[in-house]
Parts: sequence; structure tokens; C-alpha cells
Amino acid sequence: MSTPLPEAWLRGPVPGIPALLNPAAHALQHAVDDAAQALAGLPQALLWRRLGDAASVGYHLRHLIGALDRLLTYAGGESLTAAQLQAMAAEAEPGDPPASAERLLSDVNAAIDRALEQLRGIPESTLLDARGVGRRHAPSTVIGLIFHAAEHSARHAGQAISTAKLLRIADRGSRIDL
Repeated sequence: MSTPLPEAWLRGPVPGIPALLNPAAHALQHAVDDAAQALAGLPQALLWRRLGDAASVGYHLRHLIGALDRLLTYAGGESLTAAQLQAMAAEAEPGDPPASAERLLSDVNAAIDRALEQLRGIPESTLLDARGVGRRHAPSTVIGLIFHAAEHSARHAGQAISTAKLLRIADRGSRIDL
């Protein structure tokens, strides 16, 4: 029996990540761990099921991936591409055939790996540089966008865990009032 890893923030600095960005890197690593927990043993039939108005587990993970990419695009001082906007519009769609848990977890891992690689290339001297968000160019900073990308990823990974737990309960026939 293997010993589980400690939470990401207790694993030490992430290699190559600027010191001020390690808390964001740890939150992103934790989001990967939480996504894996949400998907562990979740039947394919439940992955895209919704309970009431709640989003599906699949949506939460697709949204984590897409929002992380979009927020880090803004942090890099760039505008969103047509492909990013198209992906955003399709986040709630399971696809044909529906994306599997294995595929979603692989996609989450790849998105977090890309994000960590981007963080490695950000000079700490640029963290307070102004950045515009969205079509209206709402004011933010590089570090503000990075922090929001990390906490937003953690939030949706946590929602995936909660939704998966509720789906498992409902699938056993227990009543859930939403």
C-alpha cells in the first residue's frame, strides 16, 4: 500500500517556478489531484449527468481547462483566439462520443502542465504589469490573473468532487434535494 502524497503546498517549491508564483503552482497541482479524486471510479454514465441546475462533472473539468488557458492568455498580454472562443462555447457539451474520464483527466493534466510551463517563463519583475481582460479590457495585473487562474481551477476541481459525490449518492437511489 503506497503512502499518499502530502497536499501540493507541502511538497516544496515547484522546480523552475518563481518564488512568488509557487502558491499558484501549488493550487494548480492540487487541482490535478482533486480532478483525479473526482473521476476515480466515476461511471461514464454519470460523467456528463446533471443534477437539477448543477453543472456536470465533465463541464467543471472542461471549464477548468478552458478558463485556465484563457486567463493565462490574458496574463501573457494576448487576446483570445477564435479557437479559444469556440472551445468555451462547447465546454458543457460531452462530445460525440462523450469524452471519457480518462480523456478529461489527461486533458486536465496537460492544461496544468502547460500552465506551469508558462509560469516558469514569467519574470517576477512583470507581476504587477497591467493587463486587460476580455473585450472590455477590464483592469487586472499579471499576478492578479495568475492568482485568479489558480483559485478558479481549484474551485472547479472542488465542484467536480462534490458533484461526483452527489451523483454517486443519487445513482444508488438515495434522494437528493437541490
